[in-house]
Amino acid sequence: MSTMSNQHRITIGEIDYANAWPLFKGFERGAQGLAYEMISRVPSELNRLLSAGELDLSAISSFSYGKYCDDYVLMPDLSVGSIGRVYSILLFMKEPLEKRKPRKIAVTTTSETSINLLKIIMAMRFEIEPEYVRAEPDLKAMLKDADAALLIGDPAITASWQTEGLHVLDLGEQWNNWTGLGMTYAVVAARRSAVQKYGSELRAAYEALLTAKAHNLRDIGPLIQRACAAIGGESSYWETYFRSLQYDFGDKLQAGLSLYFKYARELDLLQHDARLTFYEGHSPQKVKE
Repeated sequence: MSTMSNQHRITIGEIDYANAWPLFKGFERGAQGLAYEMISRVPSELNRLLSAGELDLSAISSFSYGKYCDDYVLMPDLSVGSIGRVYSILLFMKEPLEKRKPRKIAVTTTSETSINLLKIIMAMRFEIEPEYVRAEPDLKAMLKDADAALLIGDPAITASWQTEGLHVLDLGEQWNNWTGLGMTYAVVAARRSAVQKYGSELRAAYEALLTAKAHNLRDIGPLIQRACAAIGGESSYWETYFRSLQYDFGDKLQAGLSLYFKYARELDLLQHDARLTFYEGHSPQKVKE
């Protein structure tokens, strides 16, 4: 990490889940000479820190980008999404939907995208309007007084290994079956003010993220080993997991996210229309509408 006095220290938010490792692990290899601080938190906390101006650049919930899109720009080719099963955004139900519609669903406190994705799917696909209650991500406790529970990230993964007769819906699979599109759960966004003030530092951080992603996706072996050691499970599971996720924010993922924002607006989950605006590091304005 650089200590040059004339360089702004970029503050970067890293999602503290395995699904975001390919974007961040090894970041330091491409960040030689860059002054930065990496802050690892769950998505809901990163959402708060970026909106408060306490971070310059961060992975955040896609829904949070929608809320604050006028203040942010999206970093191209960086996201966490899926076209089909996501494996780590799961609804655990006591009974299958076709048998009994849930009246109360406990939802995790750690993200916004997944909660609102669930609300959209329930209301618009299945025509169900349950009560949603916030709860810490503990499946047994969540199901004590609820018909179903939504978990995301590493807690969802470990819970999926021991479902104990529960019925499980993968929200990425549900979205794809319904819309034919991918879903983007997290994006990497920069504050517009940071782009204007710290252009060269932000560009360097963005390039280091692209370098880290390319390196990790070329060789996912170290990520698989890390996951087995830190979280558990078999290497075959983690290989399927990392290869199923999409990190490039391609056209099908952008289209899916735009549709998600449209539906969120129709259900009044968002209070305004949300458009995708991308960072362009080489243009004078450094954003692309």
